[in-house]
Amino acid sequence: MDIQYYITLVQEDKLAFMALPIFILAIFLEKWYDHRNELKLYDNKDLFASVGMLIITAIVEFIPKVLAFVAIIYLHSISPLAEVVGRQWWAWLALIFLDDLSYYAFHRANHEVRLFWAGHVSHHSSEHMNFGTALRQGAGERIHKYFFWLWLPLLGFDAIMIFTVMSINLIYQFWVHTDLVKKFPAPVEFVFNTPSHHRVHHASNIRYLDRNHAGMFILWDRLFGTFSEELDSEKPVYGLTENIHTNNPAVVASHEYISLWKDVWHAPGLLNKFKYLFYAPGWSHDKEDKRAKTLRKELKVA
Repeated sequence: MDIQYYITLVQEDKLAFMALPIFILAIFLEKWYDHRNELKLYDNKDLFASVGMLIITAIVEFIPKVLAFVAIIYLHSISPLAEVVGRQWWAWLALIFLDDLSYYAFHRANHEVRLFWAGHVSHHSSEHMNFGTALRQGAGERIHKYFFWLWLPLLGFDAIMIFTVMSINLIYQFWVHTDLVKKFPAPVEFVFNTPSHHRVHHASNIRYLDRNHAGMFILWDRLFGTFSEELDSEKPVYGLTENIHTNNPAVVASHEYISLWKDVWHAPGLLNKFKYLFYAPGWSHDKEDKRAKTLRKELKVA
């Protein structure tokens, strides 16, 4: 296996990197508008923490991404559909939807499995909603992320197509991280993930917890029962249910892993240890059950 070849492929996957100057410009303009109108959407230390998380994530992701390229190229080579599915327009369109379904499964698992949540929680740790928050990626989640896409090469989609569409999805998601855009016309809100839907996802309100996991198409949440509308009567409160109150990127990236390790270490019996790893965040063997589904049930909201 020529590992240098796969590293070269990863380095050629530059679509998201090429979009970075546009992201920076958008952050600058939103921050200028925020300052001019005294909206208090930004905090400089919070923004720097988000940039720090982006750098950490890029470093952590490199090896898993190389391995994913290797796996996807191999799986595509043994797919019986490899000669059928090329780069036709319909194949790209189908892949956009299937990629988003993969993202939905990955993202939902990050919220419903605590081990995965430990790698994703950093993205939710900001108490602000702005374009800068989109840069606050989860570093730990990059370790398990690509497993959710390994079914796609078996359907005949090649590695370059898959990683290109993944980048398109990531670029799309940048634009839903804002408090400035309220709601689009109803047909758009019904089909697509929008700033309104994603504000719900980033909210710590019990009604909104673990809702709206879609990347591009909110249809998945509507279909699988994880959708919640943003209500005029309940403004989203951003951040975690228990905020960490730090802008140190190292702490932002690692705090939940440390908390999880402590819970696993002190849990009695092997079964309880596994439950801490694989049950949803908020489960405890000896304290109040604070899982999102339990809290919503107590509040009597769907």
